[in-house]
Amino acid sequence: MASVSLSEAEKVYIVHGVQEDLRVDGRGCEDYRCVEVETDVVSNTSGSARVKLGHTDILVGVKAEMGTPKLEKPNEGYLEFFVDCSANATPEFEGRGGDDLGTEIANTLYRIFNNKSSIDLKSLCISPREHCWVLYVDVLLLECGGNLFDAISIAVKAALFNTRIPRVRVLEDEEGSKDIELSDDPYDCIRLSVENVPCIVTLCKIGYRHVVDATLQEEACSLASLLVSVTSKGVVTCMRKVGKGSLDPESIFEMMETGKRVGKVLHTSLQSVLHKEESLGPKRQKVGFLG
Repeated sequence: MASVSLSEAEKVYIVHGVQEDLRVDGRGCEDYRCVEVETDVVSNTSGSARVKLGHTDILVGVKAEMGTPKLEKPNEGYLEFFVDCSANATPEFEGRGGDDLGTEIANTLYRIFNNKSSIDLKSLCISPREHCWVLYVDVLLLECGGNLFDAISIAVKAALFNTRIPRVRVLEDEEGSKDIELSDDPYDCIRLSVENVPCIVTLCKIGYRHVVDATLQEEACSLASLLVSVTSKGVVTCMRKVGKGSLDPESIFEMMETGKRVGKVLHTSLQSVLHKEESLGPKRQKVGFLG
């Protein structure tokens, strides 16, 4: 993962500030940096989104393709995650340097989507045991400026909100053979309900307190972090501890409560931005990569 080297004096300055609920950039311990979200940024995808969180820049594209349902879930579609760490994001990702981090992020995404409530996978089934929609979710890390997991989960939720899957009909002839008919109308499509898609809130333990949306400098002062996957209703769907330090049970409980509280606010803000952007329709001014 991208990291920075800090002197002992810089670390002491950051740690002491956090204890007083005052971070280097003026935020409180439970404040996020400004999040920029833009959807429909890649033309040849079913849905896409770009998220900028401080100096962290993430691009997510979703491609819907027809596949065969898994044997254990014959009446459901499924999601596949691929994470690419661009060498431009940090020199540490050159060669195969970003592979381990990419695998770790993909596995975390599989974990938070591995439940019945996140996405209605049955709506992705076309005909049981034979045909279903497979959503390939490609995540590209363009720049790393701390708090990767939160930014990626926001971008994935925004891209799934933007995803449009063509409506199909299964036609059966007299002999029993099935034929799939794809709708020609670009507006005749299925939209996914993302209401229960969780977002990750990462809480970094610094000194005796914990902060959300840590910068690279703050991450360098933290020995342990807790990733909490939270739904819009404040329900925790999954938790993961990262870092080589330890967390005591009381800290974990406090961090979970903070994660729930902050997560609900994050979901509300994201939903309002996504609906506002969609309401503008074709009049929306696209920023893209040159903004």
